[in-house]
Amino acid sequence: MSTPERPATILVTGATGFVGRRLVPALVEQGYDVRAMTRRPEEYDGPGNAVGGDVHEPSSLTDPLDGVDVAYYLVHSLDAPDFESLDAQASAAFGKAAAAAGVRQIVYLGGLGAEGTDLSAHLRSRREVEGLLGDAGVPVTVLRAGIVIGRGGISWELTRQLVKNLPAMVVPRWVSTRTQPIAVDDVVRYLVGVADEARALGRVFEIGGPDQLTYLQMLEIASEVQSGRRVPIVRVPVLTPRLSSYWLSLVTDVDVTTGRNLIDSMGTEVVVTDRSIEDLVPGEPIPYEEAVRRALEETPDPG
Repeated sequence: MSTPERPATILVTGATGFVGRRLVPALVEQGYDVRAMTRRPEEYDGPGNAVGGDVHEPSSLTDPLDGVDVAYYLVHSLDAPDFESLDAQASAAFGKAAAAAGVRQIVYLGGLGAEGTDLSAHLRSRREVEGLLGDAGVPVTVLRAGIVIGRGGISWELTRQLVKNLPAMVVPRWVSTRTQPIAVDDVVRYLVGVADEARALGRVFEIGGPDQLTYLQMLEIASEVQSGRRVPIVRVPVLTPRLSSYWLSLVTDVDVTTGRNLIDSMGTEVVVTDRSIEDLVPGEPIPYEEAVRRALEETPDPG
């Protein structure tokens, strides 16, 4: 009589973050043995087993990674002025610790953007992290996404708060840039689908919803769904990233540094050109308008 194979042990970094707090229960539901890594495990009240660790402190990674088969890397330092160097150091250290622990797959959620284009510092950093995670030899599975729609996502919160708080908007030229937003439910579905999947090892996948939209169209649709009307929008030829970030900090609760780093990326077209992920994880992605509705239903109205 054969012994059933044990379920993979999975470590999720950033377990209390926007994506991580949704991914952990989804993996637990699939029967995996899940460790939720956080800097404050004593405060963690979600599913899985809480473990303490900090990607910026390499010595803290040994115990969380011990016996792990698959590790999800869902952390970044976008709110720090020197986020590029911080993320480079952290991802390199994590890759080395994972290799030492015998991890057989790292899964990373990166950013869309065509190779060879003039990527922003944010997107360049995401690409650098992809490589550094695998430098020590662990196969990396990369899922590249654009704007993720769901409660708690920075890009979505910017959109929601802008169309809610302003009677009209003055916006820069980057609102004409095309993007391909994706519902957070689909991001989680794809992340779960590549776990411990041999066909996903060492591969890069692009993920997105079914709609290719400009930022202007995204704002207009979100406005209609949220309030039943379109916020008047006026485009201006010049509005620098620095000015845009200060403007965002005045009308939303997103801090200036994070806002600027995001805005720097908004001049880059981020659309899906390869849908091979659907061969591994079939299913119809959620349209943008429906993703907005779901995000709004999640979002409590502070009144």
